[in-house]
Amino acid sequence: MSGKVKVRAAANAESMSGAVSVNERILRDCHGLYSNSDSGLIALASHLGLSFLPPRKKITVMLMGNHSAGKSSFINWYVEEHIQRTGVAIETQGFAFITSGRKRESLTGDATLHLYPHFKPLQSFEGVSEYLCTEISTSRQKKFSLVTFVDTPGLVDGDMKYPFDVNRALLWLGELCDLVLVFFDPMGQALCKRTLDIVEKINEHHGDKLRFYLSKADEAGTESDRQRVLMQIVQELCKRPGLNKCGFDMPTIYIPNPNKPSRCVNQIEEVCKTIEKTITQTVQNTLNTLGRDCQKLTETIEQVLREDDETVRRNRRARVKGCMFGLGGLILPIFLLASALFGFIPPEVWSALLGKDVAETLEIYLTPLHTLWSLFPEGYVSYVFLSLAILALMLLFLAQRCFRTQTTLSKKQRRYLLDRHAYVNEVVVQKKNQLYEDYLKQSVAEHDMS
Repeated sequence: MSGKVKVRAAANAESMSGAVSVNERILRDCHGLYSNSDSGLIALASHLGLSFLPPRKKITVMLMGNHSAGKSSFINWYVEEHIQRTGVAIETQGFAFITSGRKRESLTGDATLHLYPHFKPLQSFEGVSEYLCTEISTSRQKKFSLVTFVDTPGLVDGDMKYPFDVNRALLWLGELCDLVLVFFDPMGQALCKRTLDIVEKINEHHGDKLRFYLSKADEAGTESDRQRVLMQIVQELCKRPGLNKCGFDMPTIYIPNPNKPSRCVNQIEEVCKTIEKTITQTVQNTLNTLGRDCQKLTETIEQVLREDDETVRRNRRARVKGCMFGLGGLILPIFLLASALFGFIPPEVWSALLGKDVAETLEIYLTPLHTLWSLFPEGYVSYVFLSLAILALMLLFLAQRCFRTQTTLSKKQRRYLLDRHAYVNEVVVQKKNQLYEDYLKQSVAEHDMS
């Protein structure tokens, strides 16, 4: 029997590692589709005046609670490595990022902000940068390869002085993180007012991220003692606006110790399942966002091309109008001058200058104009002539205005947009569909195995 159990456990472990690799690959490939310097969606979006953010390769899980609530101990248990210091004192005075990597390493605050660019606004929080660090572990336990834990300072009431505005920093991180695990220590300040205040603030806009746990449940005494502590914590939470929900859930958890068995129900695996659900939801959200961004890009490109086509048509119509106005503005002065000269210069002079045949032809065409001029009283001819000259100038001015066309895309720019449109539709969308198919295959396989 033990051999079968080992074989089954090995098979389950292998399937879980395979599932992790699929999710890792999906998130990594999605990140690459956005951040590729040559053909990435971010570069294309910037060219179109849009702004996209690259999806993260991992989810971020923040742990908060009163000091000695077991946050660091949980991280050590999850990673299966003693990576965070633990103890009854406030060991974690700053923010520690715990993530997986190729080798065990510790990073300072500046290196941490370079590693996590989306956390760079923490630099504006006075004193926080000096209390930032990152611990990189090579562990591949559970889903750690897809998780970045944020271990936060232990919270206490009273005269405890923090080197920075801890409330403000926690609220900012709570908005950025994907999941916030709140640990209540039944032996310590489980009803820490500072903790409850921050939880209430986070719940106002990101209540779906919050999960509550009674940590160190095996140290809470008898079952009735645990129930009494649970009731007190739940009652305090429910007094806060927005937290008085029906069916309030607070699992009891503690770090398993083979040398110290306990009859207390340990729901620590529920925390792991919550993290796994957040990972799968993040994968789905990333793929859905990728699909929406692709649609937005193609629609924007199509709109830009349509607007450019319309601009080309408007420019063409404007040029036609400009030619007509310009022709009128040029021909009108010529005829005015010719008609005036024809009336004042004797026909013999025209015959001598142009020849008899040309002079007779010119006379045929200009006689009506000369006749038209004779209809005006002699005192008004100059005014009419001046008015027509002004009209000619106005036509030339309108022609100049019409030739001021709007800028259109060059052939190179249109070719670039058409190529990007084809790339998004034929490459990125198909890649997204393939990743979604791989994700669903994995999910179906896990469902069948269960």
